[in-house]
Amino acid sequence: MAGFFGGNRRTMSFAAWGWFFLGMLPTLLALGGGTGVCAELSADSRACMECHATVTPGIVADWEKSAHARVSPADAAGKGALERRVSFEKLPDKLGGSSVGCAECHTLNPDDHKDGIEHQGYPVHPVVSPADCAVCHPVERNQYNENLMAHAYADLTANSLYRDLKDSINGVQVMEKGKLAARPSERTTDEDSCLACHGTVVEVAGTVSRSTEMGDMEFPVLTGWPNQGVGRINPDGSKGCCSSCHTRHQFSIETARKPATCSQCHKGPDVPAYKVYSVSKHGNVYASVEKEWNFHNVPWTVGKDFTAPTCAACHMSLVVSTDGQVISQRSHGAADRLPWRIFGLIYSHAHPKSPDTSIIRNAEGLPLPTSLDGKPAAGFLIDAAEQDKRKARMEKLCLSCHSRGWVDGHWARFVDTLRVTDAMTLTATRMVMTAWEKGLAKGLAQKGNVFDEAIEKKWVEQWLFYANSTRFSAAMSGADYGVFADGRWSMSKNVRDMQDWLDSRTGGAGK
Repeated sequence: MAGFFGGNRRTMSFAAWGWFFLGMLPTLLALGGGTGVCAELSADSRACMECHATVTPGIVADWEKSAHARVSPADAAGKGALERRVSFEKLPDKLGGSSVGCAECHTLNPDDHKDGIEHQGYPVHPVVSPADCAVCHPVERNQYNENLMAHAYADLTANSLYRDLKDSINGVQVMEKGKLAARPSERTTDEDSCLACHGTVVEVAGTVSRSTEMGDMEFPVLTGWPNQGVGRINPDGSKGCCSSCHTRHQFSIETARKPATCSQCHKGPDVPAYKVYSVSKHGNVYASVEKEWNFHNVPWTVGKDFTAPTCAACHMSLVVSTDGQVISQRSHGAADRLPWRIFGLIYSHAHPKSPDTSIIRNAEGLPLPTSLDGKPAAGFLIDAAEQDKRKARMEKLCLSCHSRGWVDGHWARFVDTLRVTDAMTLTATRMVMTAWEKGLAKGLAQKGNVFDEAIEKKWVEQWLFYANSTRFSAAMSGADYGVFADGRWSMSKNVRDMQDWLDSRTGGAGK
């Protein structure tokens, strides 16, 4: 980075600190990385470190602890098939011998990055995307592209019904002429709520000049930023955000494997996976002894490295037995081991064939995977044979710790819970449809927002909160979350409240 050495340094002390850091870097890496070994920094990343050791010391300290700092891509490629964490077939020469530092990520693919700027003589972009990570991890990126999470932005914003639901939640409620009205939701509100998980569109709105210790510098102004949503649309056009799970700048596999990372978006009440897991027996074991586990090893050995599953163990990780036999292949597809999609929209259903769920149309022509009476939009969903394959993959994990009788009993109970929760959802759906038919609420026929009136909000709670909680509880043995904590009690109470609402407006049942 020639600009660093010929640029406008404000003070000698700043430069001195940078050179001090460079001199100490091997020692710091050895101490922070835990292995005592570090890969050599490229000249470009060394120049970045000269300034950022003092400008953003937290970022640098985080990176020091990373595998990127300790192992070069060339060394990583030399690992055995199961131990490898990279998946490239041919790596560009300039990335092979040095550690993966600042420049190796933030100057990749400059022609594709609309967020790129000239920074001290180099084309630097702030938003590192999955397309950049794919230089070393192409298989993982391709798997992720086939994941519902990668398409989370469009699956929300390109679906008219989901947009209506979002607007009914995020739109500011106001009183106009004695009646309640909703204003459209604002962009910043959407970005701070739904799109925090689904992902924003990050675009360049221009540049701004800022005064720094190194002189005046130009920086890009980004809309939709900051964001680490799983379906983020990046300035280079790619979908997704690897740091949603592999938090920057350690990009730690340990962080990605721990349930707290998944809890950012899967806590509830709509997707209560984390809180259900926390009270399950698996979650109990994790909370009790996880400090004794090894979250770094690849592959991950069940019974040795960990003794109860985490989210990653069940859905993504490469898991082997104590004798080295592969139980589950690593996958960033996330749904590869899931026969059912239990996130009810509005009923449980087989997983969609395509991660782009905005293309789905049910029997009524609505962008939903089931019709309003629960009939699946079968043409858009995986078939029974594929469901069986995915179930077998998950069962193989279960059977590494449990007997066949235990596993079969669990699946039978789970599938029965899907049937019961779908039946309770159907009851609530028939009630809201009755309200539409009688003109008590504006439904699809009246081209109304079907999520914004009192009985409609109760209907949404039935499948989005209570049925989902009960299903997740059955999937992970979460006990009370299937009964009194947003479970079966709430479903039964909710339909009674809906019936009372109808009766109060019709003069009694059946009228």
